[in-house]
Amino acid sequence: MKKLIASCLTLMALTVWPTAANSATMLYSRGTDTAVRLLASHNSERARLNLPPLQWDPQLAASAAAYGPMLARVGRLQHSPRAMRPGQRENLWMGTRGSYSPEQMVRTWIDERRMFRAGMFPYVSRTGNWNDVSHYTQLIWKGTTRVGCVIHSTGSWDYLICRYSPPGNVDGRYVG
Repeated sequence: MKKLIASCLTLMALTVWPTAANSATMLYSRGTDTAVRLLASHNSERARLNLPPLQWDPQLAASAAAYGPMLARVGRLQHSPRAMRPGQRENLWMGTRGSYSPEQMVRTWIDERRMFRAGMFPYVSRTGNWNDVSHYTQLIWKGTTRVGCVIHSTGSWDYLICRYSPPGNVDGRYVG
């Protein structure tokens, strides 16, 4: 808990919010509160597994924010090309605008753990399809140390875009 509080205080002191060309890229609270909540949601699950906490990375958040308008134009979840985000992985979420808290958004990824089984990636899903647990495995990837997220809102939708580094979900590596 002490580490989580320290991470949150560091986040509040160091966070630089990107200025988006599209004003729809915003955080619910217009400040560090949403970032603190997103980071805490990630780190509570990592703490449950005795994994080191993630640190907030404003550059990753800026990278995520840059993708928000493109994702909104597509109007559905579609990962950005890996060439646009070298050294990063990406989790995406989409839901009705204003209907979900940041914790509920991240919780949908954490809920994938019911299908997760520890093992060598990508053979980590009880269903046989690694896509069923890939958000969760990225969230708990031991080698990942930093995260940055943004909530991009349109008239109808909220998109949560989180970027992670160093990237997880590496074939042939153990996750568990």
